[in-house]
Amino acid sequence: MNYRTMFARTILCAALLLPGAAMAWEPSQQIELIVPAGAGGGGDQMARALEAAIEAEMPTLKFEVVNKKGGSGAEGYMYVMGKKGDAHTLVITLASVFTLPVVMGTPFKWSDFTPISRMALDEFVLWVNADMPYKAPKEYLAAVKAAGGSMKMAGTGSGQEDQLVTIMLEQAAGAKLTYVPLGGGGDVAKALAAKECDSTVNNPSEAVKLWKEGKVRPLGVARAKRMTVEGWTGIPTLKEQGVDVQYQMVRGVFGPPDMPADAAKYYSDLLHKIFKSKSFSDYLKKSALTPDWLAGAELGKWMETQDALHTKLLISAGLKQQ
Repeated sequence: MNYRTMFARTILCAALLLPGAAMAWEPSQQIELIVPAGAGGGGDQMARALEAAIEAEMPTLKFEVVNKKGGSGAEGYMYVMGKKGDAHTLVITLASVFTLPVVMGTPFKWSDFTPISRMALDEFVLWVNADMPYKAPKEYLAAVKAAGGSMKMAGTGSGQEDQLVTIMLEQAAGAKLTYVPLGGGGDVAKALAAKECDSTVNNPSEAVKLWKEGKVRPLGVARAKRMTVEGWTGIPTLKEQGVDVQYQMVRGVFGPPDMPADAAKYYSDLLHKIFKSKSFSDYLKKSALTPDWLAGAELGKWMETQDALHTKLLISAGLKQQ
């Protein structure tokens, strides 16, 4: 090693030891992972799957999952809005980040938050109680139309994804349902099993247990092609049965407004590692989620498009806050 190389390495080592020298950012305390929905729903399940996968990969990194379901999830988003600039708070991001500002006039929009990653797209299945006679969506929707608005669709809060899919079904069938907002996907599934409502559009992960127990029946999935996940391929799409309703929901992670860029990059890198892990892959398969990683500028562009689509649909249904 010549003199110049030795000198350069000495200077580099000294610089790294100086106070204030640039170091890669890492969390310095427990991280709050906010779920803007109730326990047992798809967002809650994803949060707990992430928590388990991260702590398995990095035992020293601690997460606390916190459910804040008030105001159809607005409580959770508002809590994160109040953490402006914080580097130790994340939020599970659902389509409610698009719908709540339109329907409820909440003082935030998706672009107020710091995009970290989109990790999956979730499906919506039209479910009825297994004791009901309906075997196909057209058959059920004909009964809905004949009932003149008295039949009930339970969903996860006002202005959330479930209500969007309900609106799509109403528009496709020329029918009217009474939408009943509940606290979360778990509550919705239980309500259908208990015959407290006539149908739901629960995500697969929220209703699979009751389906296996023979308590609920799937009539169709709201996507262009059938699901490819083992155990779900036999459910026909709504479209192939003559009801052209298609909708997939974002399952992502965002940070508070103005999260430091180095912290946002840290979480994006961490979540990409978790996305590729076996434990998270197993969770996606078990929950019948479509793995779909997106981050950076591409995620921002996709969110803009989704925001416009959700706003247009809600306005057409007369649900925009006046």
